[in-house]
Amino acid sequence: MSLDPAANRLGDVASAPRCAPAWRAPLVLLVAGLVAWWLLPDQLGLLTRIAIMMLLVLSLDLVVGVAGLPTLGHAALFGVGAYTAGILALRVTADPLVGMVAAIGTGAVTALASGAFLLRYQGFSFLMLTVAVGQIVLQLAHTFRGITGGDDGLSGFTMAPLLGRFEFDLFGRTGALYALIVLVIGYYVARRVVDSPFGLAVRGIHENRARMAALGTPVIARLLAVYTLAGALAGAAGALSAQTNAIVGLDSLSFALSAELLVMLVLGGAGRLHGALVGALVFTLLHHTASSINPYHWLFVVGGALMAVVLLPPGKAWAWLRGRVPALAARGRS
Repeated sequence: MSLDPAANRLGDVASAPRCAPAWRAPLVLLVAGLVAWWLLPDQLGLLTRIAIMMLLVLSLDLVVGVAGLPTLGHAALFGVGAYTAGILALRVTADPLVGMVAAIGTGAVTALASGAFLLRYQGFSFLMLTVAVGQIVLQLAHTFRGITGGDDGLSGFTMAPLLGRFEFDLFGRTGALYALIVLVIGYYVARRVVDSPFGLAVRGIHENRARMAALGTPVIARLLAVYTLAGALAGAAGALSAQTNAIVGLDSLSFALSAELLVMLVLGGAGRLHGALVGALVFTLLHHTASSINPYHWLFVVGGALMAVVLLPPGKAWAWLRGRVPALAARGRS
């Protein structure tokens, strides 16, 4: 071993494990999405829905999985973005990019304003206050029904061509690609943030808030920043929903949607970002398939899948599969 301390430090840095580049996982997601867009031209509406839910659950994972903040009011951020994009398209401009930017800003501002109050509390108090904030936003949408459409929903708007060239057709070709690109950008941004020193500090706050505060970390400021970023991504998902469906309903602000998002996150695994994508994919496909078979009892399938995930964690499941596959292959050869 070298007697030079600097050389020893350089050796430690060289031998330390390196994280995968932040662009690798988003690139894989982009390629998989383009392949699905090409091979499934009759399911573009479903693919668009999956991309929107992936982005929304991804934003929730930043709050719950990375920052460790339990919430049941995340749909409020999604609904605010959806109504912003819809109202803008109906009354100001139908340019989808303008609506997207406005929805991102509105989602971020809503998260910043509510988070400045919510983050003063922890645990069960924080959880219940997020429910209260969601119900307040829902009630505001009811009250100002002249703007939001109330129970009838906000409709009657048509989106202008994307970049002035690509029209939103009935088959959903442009909408699916648009949702995929926004999802990939959002995933890249989230990955860069989580893998940065800022993201590591937020994970440290999740693990032990008191210790990070003792080390001099501005705990509330870090949590408020990640909560604002999650609001921006949720607002982007809301804009995608409004622009591709050309309608916004009060269900986009509902408590039921917040609960479904949490179920998706549990299905995929919280805190890993890619788990949010997997959970949204599995839940949406289960919902689509089971509801087409039996529209009244499809929740039994989702409940069974959730019980399987809780009782059989993914690590044990993969270990079981790795043990079974060689045995089955050997039995087939014999």
